[in-house]
Formats: sequence, C-alpha cells, structure tokens
Amino acid sequence: MLWIPFTLAAAFTQALRNAQQKQLSREVNAIGVTLARFIWALPLAAIYLALLYAIAPAAIPQFSGRFIFDVSAAAVTQILATALMVLLFQRRSYTAGVGLAKSEALLAAMLGSMFFGALLGPVGWLGIAVGSVAVWLLKGRSKPGSLDLTTLLVGLGSGLCFALTTLWIRDACHQLDLPFMHTAAWALVWTISIQVALLTGWLVLRDRPTLLRLWQRPSLVFRISLSSSIASLCWFTAVNLEEVALVKTLGQIEVFFTLLLSQHWLKEQVSAREKLGLLLIVASAVLVVAPSLISR
Repeated sequence: MLWIPFTLAAAFTQALRNAQQKQLSREVNAIGVTLARFIWALPLAAIYLALLYAIAPAAIPQFSGRFIFDVSAAAVTQILATALMVLLFQRRSYTAGVGLAKSEALLAAMLGSMFFGALLGPVGWLGIAVGSVAVWLLKGRSKPGSLDLTTLLVGLGSGLCFALTTLWIRDACHQLDLPFMHTAAWALVWTISIQVALLTGWLVLRDRPTLLRLWQRPSLVFRISLSSSIASLCWFTAVNLEEVALVKTLGQIEVFFTLLLSQHWLKEQVSAREKLGLLLIVASAVLVVAPSLISR
C-alpha cells in the first residue's frame, strides 16, 4: 500500500506546482513556463539519486534501448502536456485548466479500450459519459475573442499527453532490475535531462528573451522546479508500485487541492458550474476503474 502516500503527496505538490505555473504564465510564454518546471528539477533529482545510493547502495543498471525510448517519449509528451496546460491557464482559470487536464484518466481508458484490448464494461462507459459532461461544463460558455472548441481541444490534448507520459514511465521503470525507489529516481533523472536539453536548446536558438524573463524571477522558478521534482518523483514511484488506472484515480484528489489553492491563494472565483465539472471528473474516473477494483 506504499503507493497511496506517494500518490497523495504527488497530487498535492502537483496542485501547488500548477498554481505557481499559473502565476508565472502571466509574465512568461508557455515554453518558458514549461522550462521553469524542469530547470532546477534536474540538479535536485541528481542530488536525490546520489543520496539514495549513499543510503541504500544498489547496482548501476544497464539501460536498454526500450528504456531509453520510453523515457525519451515520456519526456516529449510531458513537455507537450505541460505547455498545453499553460496555454489553458492563459485562456481559462486555474481551476478550469486543471479540470480539463484531468481528463487524462478518461482518455487513457478510452484509448486502452480502442487500441490495446482493454475491455470496458457498462459501468466504465457510464464513467466516460459522465466525464464527457464534466468536460463540457469546464469548457465554459462562449466569450468574445475566445474559441471554446480550441480551449476544449487544448485541454483534452494536455490530458492525452499526460496519460501517455504515465504509461511510458511505468514501462521504463519495469525495464530496470532495481528497488522501486531507485528505478523511479533513474527514470526521473533521464526524463528531466532530456527535457532540459530540448527546451533550453530551443529557447537559446529561438527565444532568448524568455530565458531572461526566467532569470528575473529566480524565486518563483525555483519553487516551481522544487514542487515539480517532488511531484514527478512521487508519481513515478507510485506508478512503479501499482497500476496506472488505480494511481490516477486516487490522484483525482488533486481536484480538491486545486479548489483550495484557487480560492484561498490565487483568489479566483470558482463558479458553481466549474465545481460541478470538477466533481464529475472525479466521479467519472472512479466509475471507469471501479469494476477492476471490485474484481481484485
């Protein structure tokens, strides 16, 4: 049952990181905010890995081609997921943005049913229907200069990329014959290294002013990286210990952390429509995985 405290810690620190990214997105573009998530997370992850080996020595693993593919694919999809969510924050409120991105669990279930032979029963499809209603509520009403369809697609795209990231990370962790803490740490270091290289290279070549804006907000950037590294480490460890669907279902508790941070820290007004949408997202995820929970 160790996966439960790791999942709860991941959900809270992820909600905190998202709120911090929402703040930074008022001043920095989506690529810059995405880099802020990883730039200090790399040395933090490396220090954690070194301390882990000092406390609990283990073998240095052989990294297979499949492991490298998995962490590379996860790195790219996590970049895309984060950038899309930042765009969502800029178009909508923090609460609605997180809610649309939490379509991740539903999209993973649908893709599994359509392409990977995972069967969904009537209760699971009811969950998909409830989730569809939730997404419709969260996308909001039409506003001047705002395309609701675009907002919806950005949110669903973010959820899809987060789902793929989690699946690839779980597969990568299972390629290493090490204790679960070590496998999660290695996956984290590899993934963040690739992300920092890609994003920094892009900004150096195409958008140096964004790097300057990040340099001017050192405290906020460090806090984003710190909460991000803790969240990622906890997610990676949890999905290494338990099935992704179960981890992500418990992870829906992030919705409640989101509501608290939105109202009491960011001082955003959360509409009754958005609150209902968030609750339905949670309910839909529970319905999707309930049959597998009962049969265990």
